[in-house]
Amino acid sequence: MIGDLKAKLGGKGGWMDWVWIGGASIAVLAVMFGSFTSIEPGQVAVRVNNVTGGQLTVTQPGLITRLPFGIHTVFVLDASPQTFSMHGQKQTDDLNVGELTVRASDGSNFHFQDTTIIFQMIGDEAAKVIRDGGVERGYLRWMRPYARAILRDEFGKESTISVSNPAKFGEATERAKTRLNELIGAHGLQVTQIVTPRPQFTEDYEKLIEERNGAGNQLEVIKSNLAAAQTTRDRKLAEVNRDQNRLIQEKRTELESGLASALAEQANNTREADTYKISAIGQGQAMRSAATQQAQELRGQLDAEYRSRKAEIDAFKTQPVERVMERLGERLKGVTIAIEPWASDASPSRVEIEQVAAGGGN
Repeated sequence: MIGDLKAKLGGKGGWMDWVWIGGASIAVLAVMFGSFTSIEPGQVAVRVNNVTGGQLTVTQPGLITRLPFGIHTVFVLDASPQTFSMHGQKQTDDLNVGELTVRASDGSNFHFQDTTIIFQMIGDEAAKVIRDGGVERGYLRWMRPYARAILRDEFGKESTISVSNPAKFGEATERAKTRLNELIGAHGLQVTQIVTPRPQFTEDYEKLIEERNGAGNQLEVIKSNLAAAQTTRDRKLAEVNRDQNRLIQEKRTELESGLASALAEQANNTREADTYKISAIGQGQAMRSAATQQAQELRGQLDAEYRSRKAEIDAFKTQPVERVMERLGERLKGVTIAIEPWASDASPSRVEIEQVAAGGGN
């Protein structure tokens, strides 16, 4: 470029040509370097087009172009986390103010020796920060009234007893964080963390808190002992139940074995009884059949004998007296008979026999 300028000037003019060339070079370099703005890590930039009014927010580190002659204006802001502290007795700057004092719901007062709020700019909303707080660090001045008012309000809803409870204390902190983000979020800021120490009370109340904490620790020890005793009790009950169940199972096994033996013996006895019954019935039926047959045979014999005797009797009835006497004599052979007639009847029709002595005959 310098060579071209020198050629156009035709090599005339001497040192003035070099002055013009140097000035032009410096102007070009100044315009070129002035057209870029560097963004460091933890910074955001807002480029404003002064002609159209458009805005561009850049959150990535690097270089951003800027047209000269007032066409573009670039604002670089610190987007790194900021720490707002409330400690001590007075304010030293926008990020360090006096300690936080709170009036509880029951009328008592307590304070926090050191309260820390960590906040930062929302990179994508840096234009809001410039719009509401200006191009400088004016947005830092919002933290003092917002943080103090909201923390006092949220912790003031608790009593001195509840605020000394870590669970309630954490709930109040989360409520304050939510409300702060609702307020300052509209201006492009965000609270990431609120760190508060244990609230401080009067000396007498601090003693009462220590005593209550001691009682609470004793209560926890008692609860732990009760839990251990309950565990021991459950273990012993489990052991007793296990032993009793084992005894029950053994006794049940023994009884079931005895029942099985008894049932087997009963089945065997039933089988033997059925066998004996069948055998006895068969034998009885056989004996009955034999006795029936014998009775029938005996009945036949008796009938035959009866008929024979009847025939003899019938035949005897027709015999003469002499024949009767002959037969009677045959029967009474060897027997001495004393006959005493009842009447002088030549033809007696009845004879009576009387036994006089056991050793002799009549």
